[in-house]
Amino acid sequence: MKYKKKKVKKYRGSKTHGGGAMKKRRGAGHRGGRGRAGSGKRGDAKKPSYWKEKTGRKGFASMSRKKIKALNLEEVHNKLNLWLKQGLVVKKPVGYEIELKKLGYNKLLGKGGVKEKLFIITDFASKKALEKVKKAGGEVKSLQVKKKKVKKAPVKKKVKEEEVQEGAEEVKAERAKDVKEEVKAESKKGEKK
Repeated sequence: MKYKKKKVKKYRGSKTHGGGAMKKRRGAGHRGGRGRAGSGKRGDAKKPSYWKEKTGRKGFASMSRKKIKALNLEEVHNKLNLWLKQGLVVKKPVGYEIELKKLGYNKLLGKGGVKEKLFIITDFASKKALEKVKKAGGEVKSLQVKKKKVKKAPVKKKVKEEEVQEGAEEVKAERAKDVKEEVKAESKKGEKK
């Protein structure tokens, strides 16, 4: 059986449908909006305090930090023919010469395998990459080798026995002086009485 829905005629043109003030039955608690909404013209009072967060700069760019763009051996193997066609890689009678700077990279990583003899020039290279390229009969020339910082053990000053004896003698002499002064002070007190 079909039912014909009756058109709702109540509260047409009414904003709150008999709920009173807007905030009373809004279904989101007593908050007046979201974030910094509401409060009309008076809401701009906090703006200057937010400006420094929204605009301006934070921190500094470290000059010593190097931007590293890495390339895996896997990618070198996959793109070798493409780079040859583009003239970015030089084919030698023994293998291939690759300069990573020309390709837009500065570090070689060891993911993947190497079948060809590769002679790679790069700024940085991982140990694994070096091992894999050498195993295949190639070579990696790394321009910047990371040096491990070795912490030096704190050096303890050795005190000579002579210095210890001299120090002990000085202490004894000072104590003897103190005792003599005390004896003199007591004898003077006895004479006055």
